[in-house]
Amino acid sequence: MPDTKTMKKKDIQELKNKSEAELHRLVNEGSERLRGLRFDLAAGKVKNVAELRELRRKIARIKTFLHK
Repeated sequence: MPDTKTMKKKDIQELKNKSEAELHRLVNEGSERLRGLRFDLAAGKVKNVAELRELRRKIARIKTFLHK
């Protein structure tokens, strides 16, 4: 997944070019990462809480491409 704050046009184009299986893999990886971040947040280990929001949004964008 792109690490920038916002998705650029080229990142969106890359998502359009990926296969459905690849998009599912990205969603699964992102969901696992989000789960880990939530546990770390509860334990007080997360310094950048904005990362949670950005990851949630990236997952939502990928799911949007899957449902089109």
